[in-house]
Amino acid sequence: MVRQGRDFYGTLGIARGASDEEVRKAYRRLAMTYHPDRNKNADAADRFKEVNEAYQILSDPQKRAQYDRFGHSGVGAGAGKGFDGSDTAAGFGDIFDAFFGGFDGRGRTKTRKGADLQARVRLSFEEAIFGCEKEVEVDRVDSCRWCNATGAEPGTRSSQCSNCRGQGQLRRTHPGIFGAFSQVVTCATCQGAGQIIEQPCKECRGHGRSRQARKLAVRIPAGIENGSRVRLSGEGDAGERGASPGDLYVVLAASPHAVFRREEHDLVYDLPISFAQAALGGHVEVPTLEGEPAPMDIPAGVQAGAELLLKGKGVPHLEGKGRGNLRVQVKVVTPTRLDDRQRELLEELAQSFGDDVDGRDKPWFSRIKDAFGGNP
Repeated sequence: MVRQGRDFYGTLGIARGASDEEVRKAYRRLAMTYHPDRNKNADAADRFKEVNEAYQILSDPQKRAQYDRFGHSGVGAGAGKGFDGSDTAAGFGDIFDAFFGGFDGRGRTKTRKGADLQARVRLSFEEAIFGCEKEVEVDRVDSCRWCNATGAEPGTRSSQCSNCRGQGQLRRTHPGIFGAFSQVVTCATCQGAGQIIEQPCKECRGHGRSRQARKLAVRIPAGIENGSRVRLSGEGDAGERGASPGDLYVVLAASPHAVFRREEHDLVYDLPISFAQAALGGHVEVPTLEGEPAPMDIPAGVQAGAELLLKGKGVPHLEGKGRGNLRVQVKVVTPTRLDDRQRELLEELAQSFGDDVDGRDKPWFSRIKDAFGGNP
């Protein structure tokens, strides 16, 4: 029965002269807002019924003309049907599904894939470089083991749904934007299963799924970067009524290293040397991630900030072909404390250099004088 309440145009928020396209757009917007699957407010279902009812009248040219002429009394016969889930009028949410999907190409209800899950795993610097295997524990929705995902208590029976006669679907015909059309909808009585469970499973309460804690092994490939994700296909929540499960995404957090820095596939190491080593050169050993130090020659006259390479001592490539380099950056350390003998030797060395700091013959004052044409 048509409710003798708010004007249908006001329900949809449109003017009386609104076009068919404006009616459709208004309904689409309000259906998205008040559909109970999206809106959990207490009055959402009632508001959606009002919107649906208004659309049934205003989308049908004949009914709209009757309503414009006689008001609610002109469309009172049967206009309010369709909310009990069993007749041929536009059922609760059917037009919404016609606009926004919910069925596959053969008219059957789409089963919902299981949700994707996410877990975090912390790695050491070395584990991220060389790879490893980790165990991760997830709390996920799994197929119920007690009832084998049937939803029925073991040993009990299920009966055929009398509303859809075991089909899980109902065919309905109702007015649309371009005239009447038929639609196959999910049976509201059995939720598309075609069967009625007489005694629901005590573990999953008839849902066929239950929440369980699982431990899974995750293989971490060598060379993985901090913040990367490893996907475990099919290890997310179980799907509904046999639908495919979701995936599990494992987010990796690698700890920093006390000595090395990572720059893509290279490792960077700061090598501290004395200015005597920088001037004379020498032989040093550089630490590596493998634990065995690598020998390296320091060339005489090396400058602070110079970079030396140890090839193939960096991060393995994810493709498994080769490794990056270990880049050794020279840091010349200036002593802050000198004894008398060290100071004496350095002063003697400084006098021997004179003003020829950069290896050229003229002292710096003479070079500046020459640059200004002989005038300081």
